[in-house]
Amino acid sequence: MTVDFSDMRREYRYSALEESAMDPDPMRQFDVWFKHVAELGLELPNAVVLATAGADGRPSARYVLLKDYGEKGFVFYSRADSPKGRQLAENPRAALLFYWEPVHRQVRVEGPVESVSATEAEEYFRTRPYGSRISARLAPQSSVVSGREFLEQRRGELDRQFQGGDVPAPESWTGWRVVPDSVEFWQGREDRLHDRVVYSRDQSGWTRRRLAP
Repeated sequence: MTVDFSDMRREYRYSALEESAMDPDPMRQFDVWFKHVAELGLELPNAVVLATAGADGRPSARYVLLKDYGEKGFVFYSRADSPKGRQLAENPRAALLFYWEPVHRQVRVEGPVESVSATEAEEYFRTRPYGSRISARLAPQSSVVSGREFLEQRRGELDRQFQGGDVPAPESWTGWRVVPDSVEFWQGREDRLHDRVVYSRDQSGWTRRRLAP
């Protein structure tokens, strides 16, 4: 197979990233960027790549949806018996990667991971649409199933059981918070002379440095 990648090259011409205009706190700076892309009407601006690794060191990555963020970090939800859940139990560190193509911006986050409270996880689960709550109970996430027919049959069984009413969260339902110790803001620039500014946390707080493209 031959692909001409040169046809995919695009020039980045959107904005600049100057340290003097950035907030000293990376979470407040993230809030500025995230609200901006949300206001642009991008589809799923909260889609983020989550990278984890278990005790064996083998990395794994997938998209998840960011469901909350604030001073403490970035929150997402899933099942503890999923591959990501098992990896986080063995190695409670993760990396997140946001990329917002129309504005040529990305944010990289790295840090330890902690579980949110059972109350927080349950409260979020109850905000999910009825069908999404049903789907969360079909089978252990990422488990092998016989086919699509099994999933449809199982969904029908659960729908008849709950009849559009309250659907409790699976026992393994939980949430995690990535507590950042490093946050990098990347702005695409002309001629690949990109702006990169990284915040690093130490005992005295956050320090900010510019990185080479």
